[in-house]
Amino acid sequence: MEQLKKIALVICYHGKFPWYFSYFFHTCKYNPTIDFFLITDQPVDKASLSENVKLIPKTFDEIRSQINEKLNLETNIKAGYKLCDFKPAYGLIFEDLLKDYDFWGHCDTDVVFGNIREFITSDILEGHDLISVRPDWIPGCFLLYRNCGKMNTLFKKSKDYIKVYTTEEYHNFDETSFAHNMFKSGMHYSNIHTPVESMLHVIKRLAEEGYINPLFDFFMIEGLSGRMIWKEGRLYYKNKFEVLLYHMMYLKVIYNPNMNGKPIPDSFSISPTRIYHHKRQYTEA
Repeated sequence: MEQLKKIALVICYHGKFPWYFSYFFHTCKYNPTIDFFLITDQPVDKASLSENVKLIPKTFDEIRSQINEKLNLETNIKAGYKLCDFKPAYGLIFEDLLKDYDFWGHCDTDVVFGNIREFITSDILEGHDLISVRPDWIPGCFLLYRNCGKMNTLFKKSKDYIKVYTTEEYHNFDETSFAHNMFKSGMHYSNIHTPVESMLHVIKRLAEEGYINPLFDFFMIEGLSGRMIWKEGRLYYKNKFEVLLYHMMYLKVIYNPNMNGKPIPDSFSISPTRIYHHKRQYTEA
């Protein structure tokens, strides 16, 4: 039997959980071979979580102190969203949590997961140092790094990482420094000039130099596309394309259901404006 490489995903979240956490937790459960470390200041009933969701209670101040200690910097983190800039450093910041894993990653909670292992195969993990689920940039909502010293300190290859980590402003360092459209257009990273050298700049440069071997592929859906079905751990687009995840970055803004502790069923549909629970089993056409 194949020995799967161990994967852990880290999520830092402070403040009241929004409605979409129910879907996040539910779809984590259907990926039992992947561990999710939820670092939060919110009370959570551990009995309501699947075994692969590991709750790590920490206050915002405790997180900030840990970051300062691990990075040996005096950071200026005043809001939870600023933590996104630190996602590339999670391998170092949370190295004690992640020491037994082959790969670590960061993800967001406004996602519906399909079958992650269907896409992140053993061959892909064996052959790559970093796995992006987008072909054009590295998304903060899901990104994997090989758990090794080179990759866990890759953020230090940016000439601007100290500026990013010691200023209050959010720089979108974990992705493109707000240059998504330029990268999407196919421009060479050396021609994309941004206020700070983002992680995507670093990754593109070091891949060109042969220092790392990243994978960029199209495994996710986001926006208000609709036409999706989630069924028992698998996510389908247009009833024929299977995808790793749906990022509800816009849906979460226009849709706000009253969950009231309602259980998530084993099948639901995602339209451009809402999520529909199925009353009977969905049969794949």
